[in-house]
Amino acid sequence: MKAVAYQKFLPAEHPESLLDVELPAPEAQSRDLLVRVEAVSVNPVDTKVRVRKEPAEGDYQVLGWDAAGVVEAVGAEVTLFQPGDKVYYAGALDRPGSNSELHLVDERIAAKMPESLDFAQAAALPLTTITAWEILFDRLGFTAESTGTLLVIGAAGGVGSIMIQLAKQLTRLTVIGTSSREETKQWALDLGADHVINHRNPLHEELQALGTPQVHAIASLTNTEQHLPALAEAIAPQGKIAVIDDPSALDIMPFKQKCVSWHWEFMFTRSLFQTEDIQKQHDLLTETARLIDAGRIKTTLAETFGAINATNLRRAHQLLESGKSRGKIVLAGFE
Repeated sequence: MKAVAYQKFLPAEHPESLLDVELPAPEAQSRDLLVRVEAVSVNPVDTKVRVRKEPAEGDYQVLGWDAAGVVEAVGAEVTLFQPGDKVYYAGALDRPGSNSELHLVDERIAAKMPESLDFAQAAALPLTTITAWEILFDRLGFTAESTGTLLVIGAAGGVGSIMIQLAKQLTRLTVIGTSSREETKQWALDLGADHVINHRNPLHEELQALGTPQVHAIASLTNTEQHLPALAEAIAPQGKIAVIDDPSALDIMPFKQKCVSWHWEFMFTRSLFQTEDIQKQHDLLTETARLIDAGRIKTTLAETFGAINATNLRRAHQLLESGKSRGKIVLAGFE
């Protein structure tokens, strides 16, 4: 089968940082779905793994987690799907990635695609949707009756783009997003943010200008270490903060004094540790598909980079590493 992979870390612009290769086709076992991949999207985790993880000498590492495609075959224990089903999912960190014609995924972390979306539109959603959903409802504990103010740092990125929509559709929260460019500000407003402020300016000044000096919860989706002093000032006493990136240093005292609860979010945890509630990811993707087909949520696809090949994926990695992307970058079809 065709795949895009690498053998050693090289800068994204290097012509051998990602390669077009032929690999053996996998076979479905146990609760696996064998999916013929029609579209994939690219996430920051793709670039981070490319930098940090080199395969054994002579082996290939296939990246990619978000995917949409058609079930070709199922393992003997599969009960949720059958061949021919159109599915979307975010895969597992400890298995080969989705940048391949055929891909294995545990049925408990996949769901049937929204019927109203094509493969490219659906592929933009799974990883960021799972991340945003788990932050809002599993980490921060919001419900349909939750009120107050949520500050989303990096609101125009992949996770922020779907988080805004979920928060506005499924809670009563006021959502304040941050961005740094006019086009990303408008993107976040179009997705439903109540306000968008500039995170290149002092956040306390931006919030003061809105008449909201402190917020009840913060979802920090990018550059958390850079924003730590501002987060400590912006969060209300007994507030909650959820983080998805990796601050190398964390002074807890400003947060401890306010009795702030701090939550880490890593959407691969359930699949990596095979938790008892792993199937919640199937459930939330199924509910998201229902919301999309009902017209309440829309895809966060922002750019389509053409076919799934090494050249186009290298270009996608470069854009993600520049920090100037918005929404999701999608590639569709193998040539």
